[in-house]
Amino acid sequence: MNIPENLRDATSHEWILVEGDTGTVGITDHAQAELTDIVFAEPPAIGKSVKAGDVAAVVESVKAASDIYAPVGGEVVERNEAIEADPSLLNTDPFGAGWIFKIRIADAAELAALKDAAAYREQIGA
Repeated sequence: MNIPENLRDATSHEWILVEGDTGTVGITDHAQAELTDIVFAEPPAIGKSVKAGDVAAVVESVKAASDIYAPVGGEVVERNEAIEADPSLLNTDPFGAGWIFKIRIADAAELAALKDAAAYREQIGA
């Protein structure tokens, strides 16, 4: 399983890539594989404020609906509208075109609670 080394992962299977005070958030390859074929995605509204662990978005697959949690707190500054038109991007490119939203991070110290790639691989038994 290819887990990019520069990401931080939440135990709930979301990843965040931090650039300055902004983070891009998506679901891990493990999460998309568990969900199977994703048929619906609803990223959060721009301007929405979330705390770490809050429900930020929703995806549905042929198996189940799943909440997507904010790995850190902050304000949503961008949403990936492409996944609304083509939810399968979450399956085919979870670390690229299948990102879900971008967040302006309120407290960078919250990143310390997230896992690095090695710890996440251990969590999922990869």
